[in-house]
Amino acid sequence: MAKLFTDEFMPLNIAILTVSDSRDAASDSSGDFLVASAQEAGHQVLEKTIVIDDVYKIREILSRWIADTATQVVIITGGTGYTERDSTPEAVIPLFDKTIEGFGELFRHISIRTIGSSTVQSRAVAGLANDVLIFCIPGSTNACRQAWDEIICSQLDSRHKPCNFALRVKKIKADV
Repeated sequence: MAKLFTDEFMPLNIAILTVSDSRDAASDSSGDFLVASAQEAGHQVLEKTIVIDDVYKIREILSRWIADTATQVVIITGGTGYTERDSTPEAVIPLFDKTIEGFGELFRHISIRTIGSSTVQSRAVAGLANDVLIFCIPGSTNACRQAWDEIICSQLDSRHKPCNFALRVKKIKADV
């Protein structure tokens, strides 16, 4: 049976996607938070992009990252609510090979402390596509902080016991 953790930290290659019709590079505090947090944890951020809330534009970027040989993790912030423009889950879920059911459940459990019953409006989801781990979280910086600090950071740490997703993602071949 394969070991589900290791004693050594394995930095992962992460891409960050902000889904928003109103944010730009200067106002993307959620995306900036995720970049800084991933880097502080020892991971490499390959790319950070902002895209409008459009199913096909989201899929275009995400499909490129899923097919890329270097990308191991994608964190998407925004587009997970219930407004008519929120379309991140609709864009992403069809691309999953496996859904991580517990992620959305745990995120809503955690966020009830800060937003109360409004947590039922969160459509946070996660899954694997081509061995790329994908997290979709709400667009507020506070929601990103909760998701990173209480779930994502430890699940990307190869030393986290009893198990983590760091050892499950796509393996990157070293240049020879």
